Amino acid sequence: ELSSLTALCPLDGRYWGKVNDLASYLSEFALIKYRVFVEIRWLLKLSQIPEVLEVPRFSEEAKYCLLSLANHFDVHEALEVKKIEKVTNHDVKAVEYYLKQKFNSHPEISKVLEFFHFACTSEDINNLAHALMLKESLDRVLLPAMDELIAKISSMATTNASIPMLSRTHGQPASPTTMGKEMAIFAYRLSEEKKEVCNVKIMGKFGGAVGNYNAHMVAYPDVIWPRIAKEFVESLGLCFNPYVTQIESHDYMVRLFRSFALFNDILVDFNRDMWGYISVGYFKQTTKAGEVGSSTMPHKVNPIDFENSEGNCGIANASLSHLSAKLPISRWQRDLTDSTVLRNMGVGLGHSLLAYKSALQGIAKLQVRPNATID
Repeated sequence: ELSSLTALCPLDGRYWGKVNDLASYLSEFALIKYRVFVEIRWLLKLSQIPEVLEVPRFSEEAKYCLLSLANHFDVHEALEVKKIEKVTNHDVKAVEYYLKQKFNSHPEISKVLEFFHFACTSEDINNLAHALMLKESLDRVLLPAMDELIAKISSMATTNASIPMLSRTHGQPASPTTMGKEMAIFAYRLSEEKKEVCNVKIMGKFGGAVGNYNAHMVAYPDVIWPRIAKEFVESLGLCFNPYVTQIESHDYMVRLFRSFALFNDILVDFNRDMWGYISVGYFKQTTKAGEVGSSTMPHKVNPIDFENSEGNCGIANASLSHLSAKLPISRWQRDLTDSTVLRNMGVGLGHSLLAYKSALQGIAKLQVRPNATID
């Protein structure tokens, strides 16, 4: 049985309580949920195309049934999909079969069951699901965590604006500075890189087997399918990529993950500086009753939160680095190497989130020692 003690990944074990907010957006359950959402939204889009006579406009009741499943999809429903996948040995086909079973007895929807997944390749569904996973995890979890970290460091800058501090270059005493100014540098750097994260356009494609709308055109040659695809992708809150193969090229993901990696590198720089300032006595750390700073040296309070943050930035960036190196490359019109790699988005972003929370914990324990900063 999987538990916090038997999980192979510490994100799902020791650190689960700090990162579980991401599970709704970057887990296997989330991937299935967003696949279901995309399939249902595509069927609804087909019903709005006059030339697709076989899928007439749905009644309000039918729309409600479809959207209700999409919006309230839960883990129990996802387990039903996984049961089907054991037979199909194909994860996206399992979603299609699940939807057909789910609406098999509905008087309206049952008549158009074969239009679930119409003209789609699996990657039409997957790329939009992954895009929505990233978009939602950014908006609801990751960007707020980045904002909180930047705000705390900014507050340190303001609070300590007048605290003089002996700076150090090459590890040696140098000219005077202020504690506030040194903190402001990090707040500014992190804020600038967070803007780069926000500036990345989350892209989606919907062009069929090799991006040419082949099946679409054979079935309904009078429909302007590139326009329909653009409307559909943009209706999901994503930006449309018109020039694709079987896959969306993933270039936007690379931009996103590289921006996260630089944000994390800046945080490593902050963590190491804080570690050093604690070491030379510029800060002292407060402890809670009952906490043990060292197993054998009770007088010590180690800077474990900054060390934890630094370590998790490293793990995060190792994962994000491989994602960034792998995802832009696919043999010809596609190979499957991106599939298993994309399942690890949550690893890099999860360790990033953990790093931000650990740094925040470390900051919360700090007290400036004004006299020490000028020694």
